[in-house]
Amino acid sequence: MDIIKQIEQEQVRENKFEFNVGDTVVLDYRIKEGSKERIQKFEGTVIKIQGTGSRKTFTVRRVAYGTGIERTFPMNSPRVEALKVIRKGKVRRSKLYYLRDRVGKAAKVKEKQSFR
Repeated sequence: MDIIKQIEQEQVRENKFEFNVGDTVVLDYRIKEGSKERIQKFEGTVIKIQGTGSRKTFTVRRVAYGTGIERTFPMNSPRVEALKVIRKGKVRRSKLYYLRDRVGKAAKVKEKQSFR
């Protein structure tokens, strides 16, 4: 086995997060400010997932005070404490870049209906 793949395999998170593009998630992210650490929540819509293995990342978009904010998080980062899916999104694309141009209700993603 290639030594780079072996090192990357050790970095992969064991408890995987189950979410897809279009889902609305709340992310608990550990932030270090000086000597203190705190957990900050970031809520938004997942607009893309890319990469594989230890390099896998996902981007979450939210609108705060009329300004769109996008943050990209490494999937296997130890700073990502928890990820909770609030709504499952009904989308037909893997990258939702078109949400950047939308404003107001047009920027919403339809919710996936779950039938029992």
